[in-house]
Amino acid sequence: MKPNRSLSVRWIVLACLLLICLPVFAASNENEGCAYNPDGFVSPLNNPIAKRGFDEFYNMDYDKSIHDFETLVREHPDDPYANNYLLSSVVFKELYRIGAMDAESYADDSFLDRKAKRPLDPVVQKRIHDLIARSVALSDALLQKNPNDIQALYARGVARGMRSTYMGMGEKAWLAAIRSALAARHDHDRVLQLDPYYTDAMMIVGVHNYIIGSLSWPVKIAASIVGISGSKQKGLQYLRLSARSNCPASMDAKIALALFLRREEKYPEALELVKEMTQQYPRSFLLAVEYGELLNAAGHGSEAIAQYHAMLKNYKEGKYSLPEPASAAWGLGVALRGQRRFEEAAQAFDMVGTFPNADKELVQRANLASGQMYDTLLMRDAALKRYQLVLAYNNSDTEADLARQYLKKAYKYRPQ
Repeated sequence: MKPNRSLSVRWIVLACLLLICLPVFAASNENEGCAYNPDGFVSPLNNPIAKRGFDEFYNMDYDKSIHDFETLVREHPDDPYANNYLLSSVVFKELYRIGAMDAESYADDSFLDRKAKRPLDPVVQKRIHDLIARSVALSDALLQKNPNDIQALYARGVARGMRSTYMGMGEKAWLAAIRSALAARHDHDRVLQLDPYYTDAMMIVGVHNYIIGSLSWPVKIAASIVGISGSKQKGLQYLRLSARSNCPASMDAKIALALFLRREEKYPEALELVKEMTQQYPRSFLLAVEYGELLNAAGHGSEAIAQYHAMLKNYKEGKYSLPEPASAAWGLGVALRGQRRFEEAAQAFDMVGTFPNADKELVQRANLASGQMYDTLLMRDAALKRYQLVLAYNNSDTEADLARQYLKKAYKYRPQ
């Protein structure tokens, strides 16, 4: 692996993945603090169906949000905003279905060519490309009449951002995804040139500024040659402005900002943001998982354990739209291990494989982690059984190599 190059590739691709720049309803029905209101376009600020659709979207009730946005498209066939709302729900339902929204999948460079857990649906794939083409065509028609139409530029940037997200995370067409990401950035840069207070456009521009600003100097200089520039501080400033604005894209800005704050180890601000989002959208399992991981990363192990226990309880009570309880059990095991509660950690790791449709790779990792915990507890027979389970699933990956090592010599715990 070439560290500098791989890091730059990962962060450039991450720029594609974070172009979740559709307008959404934020914290208030009122337009307080928002610099604009898209008169003539459907918005959650002026349409109750759009407002309900976005509440469903962020609670991961994708089928319900798609139904509502299909209604909007029928009622407003020439509105690129309405079409983008539908596009985004269809895209993220499919990305979630194929397993492309697991943050841990992007922890190293292998995600560039890693196969999805499930194949893309060709019918949905065609629908997504058709919706993208329609949004761009509707926006272009408005721009032909007025090249400085801010709303049309913004809408086209949203569609291009959705294209980059789907092509990168779904189709693994990374170069095409990056081209679309840069085109989206260009559209929203133009919006901010025309209206510096258009806070929704600050979301995508802020994401790009932070990511490009995070690259090494050689890569940053190479990027500047082709007209790509960025600043971490400017990126965070734009995202904070967008997140606080109560404009439609503030929720997306909060998601991106929380991720970057975690990378900067600014945990108190990140925790405040994510906690607020989990309260606003309590049916979102992904937000709940992120909050637990953030608590643990911030050194609040006991609170993280409580969060994961609450998630598993909520799962049993049917409170999540699309739960993945195996992920909560894994997070619980990690948090318990960090608190040196090794027996409970082993039990949590063992729990991972008990849930229906648990990801097999996660189960393998959990079996390895469970074996490590049993070795730490000097329960060698139990540890050996877990290592053998690891090899039974796949005997040629990193986990298998470690399992073979621990079969020969017991694992020794080292605080992480």
